[in-house]
Amino acid sequence: MDTASSSLPLNECRVLKTNLIINRLHMFLNGSAILALFYYRATNLFRIIQTKETPIIPYLIVCISEFFLTALWVLHQAYRWRPVKRTVYPERLKDDSKLPAVDVFICTADPSKEPSLGVMNTVISAMSLDYPPDKLSVYLSDDGGSWVTLEAMRESWKFAKWWIPFCRKYNVKNRCPEAFFAGVEDTLSTSSEFLDDKKEVEEKYQEFQDILEKNSVNAKSSVSRNHAPTIEVMSDAKANALPLLIYVSREKRPGHPHHFKGGALNTLLRVSAVISNAPYFLVLDCDMYCGDPTSARQAMCFYLDPKISSQIAWVQYPQKFRNTSPYDIYDGRLHPIWREGQGLDGLRGPTIYGCNFFMTRDAIYGTEKVRKGLDVNQLKKSFGESNEFIKSVQSNYKPSVRNDGKVGYIYFTVVEDSMTSFILHCKGWISVFIDPAKPCFLGACTSSLNDMLVQQTRWSFGLMQIGLSKFCPLFYGPVRTSILQSMCYTALVFDALYSVPFYGLALIPPVCLLNGISLYPNVDDPYFIVFAFIFFSSLLKHVQEVLSYGDDLRTSFYELRVWMMKSAVCYFYATMNAILDKIGSSEANFSLTNKDIEEEQLKRHQEGIFDFQASPMLIAPLCTLYIVNVVSFVIGTAKIIRSQNGSEMFVQVFISLFGILMNYHLLEGMFLRKDKGRVSPFVTLLSLAISVVFLFVGSFIVVY
Repeated sequence: MDTASSSLPLNECRVLKTNLIINRLHMFLNGSAILALFYYRATNLFRIIQTKETPIIPYLIVCISEFFLTALWVLHQAYRWRPVKRTVYPERLKDDSKLPAVDVFICTADPSKEPSLGVMNTVISAMSLDYPPDKLSVYLSDDGGSWVTLEAMRESWKFAKWWIPFCRKYNVKNRCPEAFFAGVEDTLSTSSEFLDDKKEVEEKYQEFQDILEKNSVNAKSSVSRNHAPTIEVMSDAKANALPLLIYVSREKRPGHPHHFKGGALNTLLRVSAVISNAPYFLVLDCDMYCGDPTSARQAMCFYLDPKISSQIAWVQYPQKFRNTSPYDIYDGRLHPIWREGQGLDGLRGPTIYGCNFFMTRDAIYGTEKVRKGLDVNQLKKSFGESNEFIKSVQSNYKPSVRNDGKVGYIYFTVVEDSMTSFILHCKGWISVFIDPAKPCFLGACTSSLNDMLVQQTRWSFGLMQIGLSKFCPLFYGPVRTSILQSMCYTALVFDALYSVPFYGLALIPPVCLLNGISLYPNVDDPYFIVFAFIFFSSLLKHVQEVLSYGDDLRTSFYELRVWMMKSAVCYFYATMNAILDKIGSSEANFSLTNKDIEEEQLKRHQEGIFDFQASPMLIAPLCTLYIVNVVSFVIGTAKIIRSQNGSEMFVQVFISLFGILMNYHLLEGMFLRKDKGRVSPFVTLLSLAISVVFLFVGSFIVVY
């Protein structure tokens, strides 16, 4: 590398100035309107208490709902304070001999729900990263202790001996075998040698696929929740031609908490420490294959930058998906999260999104304490009883497993701590968010309504648990991070509280409309403009964010509709479960999202048709809310026409109509569709019954 190129930066950070200006202007204008709204509410509430002209209970519920919406809006503005975009230049890195080692951690738990072929494609794509093989180790954690998964790992090792040399020889850009042979690769050689080699490797892949399918016949029965630990190291004696491949199944016993994925990652940290002990590690979901083989080199553009390398804890990539529908009716691309990720990146860095991040061991270990010569007995309180593991934390520790392929006994307990050390040791560190044009990691998004709701409920529940713990960012964060960063983390963990204002505004105004009770200013009242401005400015701001990210107008409609469904179902159940878990009335549970999708479901997903084959607990709340609003709108509007008091009730009519139009798919699913994916008649009847009861009881409460 010449002197000129070595002086060029490895990465650049660009502030998105146009978005920044629009964001701050919207904060000021919308914030001013919200202040006027609360002034109106306060003065009216005082008058209502004196005159009793309006029932106090519904008015208070609406006020509380608006307060919750405002509080969450204020917290989310921190994401919009300083959005940035990062660019990396991996071609400017020094030669491979100067690159640090990297460990890759992949977690799976059940081959009947996470098919082995998909998991092994992720494993092989990680082994095929464009990185020195002697500095790369790939670990798979199998929490099911399944012989199906172990056999699949052994077969993957055999196939990798064909696949990786082929990728290197022809500089294959997409190194996931399944994607490559499906024709995703866009820059292929046409030479006869390449075609011959490709045919040979494709035949090997077909053999590999057949073996995995044959072994997976009894996948469900192979899963265990009561097994001893197993570690198997697969290494190549030919001059480190392939990365290390390690299968890890930690010990699990009934009645002992294992902390799910967090516990699995802690086990991988301990096992990898004495096998490869790379200073950096990458965490992947089992269905999130490496789409760009240069991802590790891109991450090193930050870790090897002398200006910021000592501060960076992790480099976070977004989750991108290969199976998104052109309609994306379930918001599977998660673009709202990645848009906010750009904003959080401008405030010392994003949170960890669960996968697709490179992290330094120093940040999670807190190794400064270790290297200052603490007593071994003190270290064992934090790192466990394994002397070998404690030695691995020392800077001069050199594992020898790569040379002989053998591994001795590694101590790790049944009761693994969850990854609280992320919180304990990351004070003072920063992180970065990189969203390159070519996705570095590609996974499978949920393609059914049931899976989307289950997944979002699980995520929201976990975040609410943090919000209700001693690590709540609202109190734990401000003394350790900036106010804006703490606001971002607080918004993240308390997003499930959107269920409070959503139910308040989806139920109370319609019931009051049905009974002729006005909760909002008349059309000719100056404060009507305030309410209208807040509503439409918020909608337009959302549209602007969607368009500026490169999506179309239809995406903003889908995102808003999914937010409504999440608020009605996911956020509601997550909040209730988190509260019950906090007071000890229920136990946290974890369910995998099914990666094995039925063909009919997949077809409906691609065509943009909702699939309502889901638990009544998930669908009934949506249908009930819809029926309540339809009934209130129809009857309430008829009353207004007869009484000619539309000016007083206009806002409530509009709220119900807006919800009805936004969620027209529910009307189709309940009454217009006849296909297998419609809302079941049982759920429709159940929702009708609940709606009638609610409207009767609700009307009695608001009137009397």
